[in-house]
Amino acid sequence: MKRQVPGLAETARDSRPEIPDGIFLVGVDGVQFRWHAHKPFYLLRLSILEPNTLAGQSVIGRLYCTPKAMWKLGWFLRDFLYDPELLVHEQVDEKALLGLRGVVKISHTVLHGISLINLDGFAPASQWEELSAASRSNVSRSAITEVVR
Repeated sequence: MKRQVPGLAETARDSRPEIPDGIFLVGVDGVQFRWHAHKPFYLLRLSILEPNTLAGQSVIGRLYCTPKAMWKLGWFLRDFLYDPELLVHEQVDEKALLGLRGVVKISHTVLHGISLINLDGFAPASQWEELSAASRSNVSRSAITEVVR
């Protein structure tokens, strides 16, 4: 038996605006380690702080913990000013990550029809003004990428 449910179509659509590719000042809202036999990863929920037009929106991305990808996790931890003592002892405390802030460069990839967010680069929060000014003044994407790296 089919039943008509008024308003259902509206809830089925994602009402959040698409986050564009670019650089953002973000805060870490959530972190969860996910074990996978071949590719363990940290699932990050980042809340956009700047630009103001997207403030409060969430970005969810992965940082893999494989030997080949460890450099990126280290880059993220250093630029978001993670506790250096824990870093020296090769420890990641998910609670210590909450509230950290920094700059992230994101892009999107479509894989099997699913839009995925790539965390392409990181910078300390102290560099936000410089990086955002560069992106607003129509500097090419490659130049922004080099500044973030």
